[in-house]
Amino acid sequence: MIVTLTTDFGLLDPFVGIVKGVILGLAPQATIIDLTHGVPPGDILRGALALDAAVDYFPPGTIHLAVVDPGVGGPRKPLAVALDGGCLVGPDNGLFTAVLARRPLRQAVVLSNAKYHLQPTSKTFHGRDIFAPAAGQLARGLPLHELGDPVSELNTIDLPQPVETADDLEVHVLHVDHFGNLVTDLTFTRLGAWQRDGHERLSLIVGSARIYGLSATFSDVAPGRLVAYFGGSSRLEVAVRQGNAAATLNMGIGAVIHLLRP
Repeated sequence: MIVTLTTDFGLLDPFVGIVKGVILGLAPQATIIDLTHGVPPGDILRGALALDAAVDYFPPGTIHLAVVDPGVGGPRKPLAVALDGGCLVGPDNGLFTAVLARRPLRQAVVLSNAKYHLQPTSKTFHGRDIFAPAAGQLARGLPLHELGDPVSELNTIDLPQPVETADDLEVHVLHVDHFGNLVTDLTFTRLGAWQRDGHERLSLIVGSARIYGLSATFSDVAPGRLVAYFGGSSRLEVAVRQGNAAATLNMGIGAVIHLLRP
């Protein structure tokens, strides 16, 4: 059984290793995959996007444990969720919004059965004491309903969406990746619904720069040139070949890019 981990724990402290230890103590046969532990602290949207970018690439039955939990110890509920293709485990704070927008919810429970919590249960480390044990129990074959009481309504967050105006399509930078590429909220499907005359004729206003047309890959432009393309995230990205678009353009999360029709 595969268990993935998505957290804002970073790697300087022992938190990630401790969570893995709890899971393996319950399910020694589990394979644990680190998706990322570099989500900015408390950034639920970034965590939701990271999780959404990854789930489609894992085998059916994978358990995705995600802990970006600024409300730990408060009224938000700890959850385990079954959906087509696997399970999600984590806080009910909107972290699963993007995944559940694309995959139907089959079953969800609040992790209320203290039999499956570590004791004593910390108020501030539910990743270790509630979520990791739940993931470990699921990995060893425990039915999801044994973990707690059913729940039908989950909390969600607002996901940024492109905005169509009379003159253009306004898209928004959601993420700046390790290479400085600007990842936006525009999917290929959404672009197709807006522009039906051929994507090569589009132009983009990116800060003070303009990009004419979309490219397939970085090598379509010369080194140091701006390029717009649909990347591995299946979202529109802006990059500088062999450079850093965020630094070059002085743009970051929340920045607006305008797409213009011919």
